[in-house]
Amino acid sequence: MTTFLPVRADWAGATRRDLLAGVTVAVVALPLALGFGVASGLGAASGLVTAVVAGALAAVFGGSSLQVSGPTGAMTVVLVPIVARYGVDGVLTVGLLAGVLLVLLAVARAGRYMRYVPVPVVEGFTIGIAAVIALQQVPAALGVPAPGEDHVVLAAVAAVADFVAAPRWEAVALAGGVALVMLVGARWRPGVPFSLPAVVVATLVAQWAALPVARIGELPASLPTPSLAFLDPGTLWSLLPSAVAVAALAALESLLSAAVADGMSVGRRHDPDRELFGQGVANLVAPLFGGVPATAAIARTAVNVRSGATSRLAALTHAAVLLLIVLVAAPWVAGVPLAVLAGVLLATAVRMVEAGSVRALARAGRPDAAVLALTAVATLALDLVTAVIAGLVLAGVFALRAVSRTARLEEVPLEPGDHREEERALLDRHIVAYRLDGPLLFAAAHRFLLELTAIAPVEVVILRMSRVSAVDATGAQVLRDAVRRLEHRGVTVLVSGVRDEHRRALDTLDLRVFDHTPDAIDHARAILRERDLLP
Repeated sequence: MTTFLPVRADWAGATRRDLLAGVTVAVVALPLALGFGVASGLGAASGLVTAVVAGALAAVFGGSSLQVSGPTGAMTVVLVPIVARYGVDGVLTVGLLAGVLLVLLAVARAGRYMRYVPVPVVEGFTIGIAAVIALQQVPAALGVPAPGEDHVVLAAVAAVADFVAAPRWEAVALAGGVALVMLVGARWRPGVPFSLPAVVVATLVAQWAALPVARIGELPASLPTPSLAFLDPGTLWSLLPSAVAVAALAALESLLSAAVADGMSVGRRHDPDRELFGQGVANLVAPLFGGVPATAAIARTAVNVRSGATSRLAALTHAAVLLLIVLVAAPWVAGVPLAVLAGVLLATAVRMVEAGSVRALARAGRPDAAVLALTAVATLALDLVTAVIAGLVLAGVFALRAVSRTARLEEVPLEPGDHREEERALLDRHIVAYRLDGPLLFAAAHRFLLELTAIAPVEVVILRMSRVSAVDATGAQVLRDAVRRLEHRGVTVLVSGVRDEHRRALDTLDLRVFDHTPDAIDHARAILRERDLLP
């Protein structure tokens, strides 16, 4: 456990540039924290508290020196149905349980398994999240009350119907203006955070024109007092599935974000297990202050790296600046229109999707395109964890199919020996050798069965297995069935060159196995002599 605790080396290389990077990230994070807090159903104050508490703890205990954590759109997608079903206390309990699960994953050293998530699953997951976030903003962007529908698509459709019945163009203008400024500004000056200036200007315009739009409302002027009053032991078991979903999402998004940070920097490598531990600590503590479950944020982490951050000091500064805003500017922040935050999140959803990456995957082949599409649609229609599982299963099926196609059964000549010319001709007539190349797995095994049993009439078949890369139970079973069918036809089957790691799977099959092919040939020659087929 001591390996998960902060050490002095974590802060090596901290410079003044980290302070500036932290301020820059805070400027970007403020409207996002407010928006995601509102979108989650717990309110803007909850999002801001999460950015402060979880952002600071993940910076200190996490496994990446460049990572920035807080409320995210992906987590919001998971939290909305939990709020609808269990209320605010349920969400806080889920966050606490998710924190425990993340710490357990860290102790179990589960972080290394992140590398097995295929890129099409990640991209499809991101597209689906972006679509859900955008649809969640439709009611606020149109200036209508949030419908009572649980599913995000149905809620968006109901909001549009309410707007058509009684249009409120003020909210549309505010949301559209903020989103337009952010998107155009990002293309014009990618390094400039346009979100906060857009929010300030839009809020001032709304106040000056006295626009009749809904606003954030009162915010606390300090962090709430830590409390466990929300915890009801009787609900823990019923909330556990939701906590598993939140923990899985936090682990997935945090480790993806850490990998992105590594790729954007030089010589940086995160510790995946410590990152899980840091996110676990953050999610254990944030609910005590009324915060929503948190995870690392890819967008904010990217801004941090591009702003010149070199150590954890940048992420810690980002949390300190947001805390200062809570203490000093809470009354002003309370006047921000909800439609303005909807515009921020709409632009964020659009920018989440990398069009170039999606096009590249679509052109890479039908399997990758199918995995991407399935994951994206499942994210929108079902839930995030189910979508990732579905994407992984489909990617696994395509991968097994590709691997099985590399497996081959090839006839090879007998190895040369000291046979006389007449004997050699008899051996070639009565003995045939086949070499198995590649994996003998369930995906390829039945093809082997068909090919082996189609062998022309001979006396002895030698199967050379030195190039078999893997054998599973199905492959071994099919091999046994093929041998039995051949022996039923009077063909003797000998096996040679089995690797040590494959012997265990074949030991129970009652096969005649030889270490080397020449030994198998000698045994086959003895069989032919017994049958009076060889002098």
